[in-house]
Amino acid sequence: MTSTLRVEIAPATVEETGALTTMVRTSAAYTGEYRVMVANQTIDAAYIAQHLTRVAHGPDGELLGFVTLQVPGRGGPGEGEVDFMFVADDAQGRGIGRLLIEDLVEQAAALGLHRLHAVSHPPSAGFYRGCGFRDVAVIEPYGRIGWSRPHLVLTLG
Repeated sequence: MTSTLRVEIAPATVEETGALTTMVRTSAAYTGEYRVMVANQTIDAAYIAQHLTRVAHGPDGELLGFVTLQVPGRGGPGEGEVDFMFVADDAQGRGIGRLLIEDLVEQAAALGLHRLHAVSHPPSAGFYRGCGFRDVAVIEPYGRIGWSRPHLVLTLG
């Protein structure tokens, strides 16, 4: 699906960190038992200084979503991990998530990475598969996370 919206993707700014945190903590995808996973997550200046963080803005500058990359993450040298991938609740289904992943793939390739990992929120695994990720493992429950999560990878290039 291609977004019919004019979307600009750019590096996140410190001024946006509060909105990014709110997007994570209030996401409708993390209701019920899943809320514990995001309830205390914070995206702050230190986080965006350490991790590639890309934001999608709509034509009026509204924040539509964001994606982050951890390097190193899971895997070995030349591999990174999608850490956060969120699209605003009212912007979902318009192709914004796919645009963010496509941008992240370009950014990761420019960094010399050859593989991306994603440990997915179970209801979001189909999104990653639709973007070309493939299942490689299952992360068993631990700590406050009481459910299994798919571990997926995408080979770049």
